[in-house]
Amino acid sequence: MIIDATNKYYTQLNHEIKEVQDQKITVKNVLGQRYIGTGVFNKNLEIHGTPGNALGAYLKDTEMTVFGNVQDAVGDTMDSGEIIIHGNAGDTLGYAMRGGVVYVKGYGGYRVGIHMKAYMERQPVLVIGKTTGSFLGEYQAGGKIIVLGLESDDFPTGRYCGTGMHGGAMYIRSKETPQYIAPQVVYKKCEKLEMDEIMPYLQKYSAFFDTNMDEILSVPFYKLTPSANNPYNSIYVENN
Repeated sequence: MIIDATNKYYTQLNHEIKEVQDQKITVKNVLGQRYIGTGVFNKNLEIHGTPGNALGAYLKDTEMTVFGNVQDAVGDTMDSGEIIIHGNAGDTLGYAMRGGVVYVKGYGGYRVGIHMKAYMERQPVLVIGKTTGSFLGEYQAGGKIIVLGLESDDFPTGRYCGTGMHGGAMYIRSKETPQYIAPQVVYKKCEKLEMDEIMPYLQKYSAFFDTNMDEILSVPFYKLTPSANNPYNSIYVENN
């Protein structure tokens, strides 16, 4: 099924997407419409253009592929499924994400992964191919954030990385040791055990965006986690 989004208000477009019985839907000529795929269940969406804010919010068991850039809050409170972005992402990517995986070929904005959380088998993952803005993993409570820093010679996360982080982990590919990280965060250089934790996501990134695995693995990764003395730990009932 093909839907033309030209001149359609976001509520009309989203209503059409939800009403279509076909499992595979292609949406063309998207230009800023918000909330595309919000609450969609068990679909395969292919989007051409530039979606507006909150793409894939509350997404469940759905695969979305975007051929273009995306704006802010992609995957807001996402439950499960995959979002594959052949471009760059805006701010608050993965806000309060609680499951599923988001792959971004290019850059991420500020506050990527803010309030990400995990519970039991639900472990959200963000994979960003290039660099992010400041406050990566702010208040992160669970899940994995992977930043590849492709085409960058500097530590690829901006400042204040991990501010308020109290769970989960970040895996940062960098020629430089971690810089500008929050004081409640510790890091170690990834060895085989840590690399095994993220290898399936690196391989999928490579396949989605035709990126050479040898290039990805040619630079060290660092794993960032909350310190045992993290002052935020005591105000949360459970840490993952």
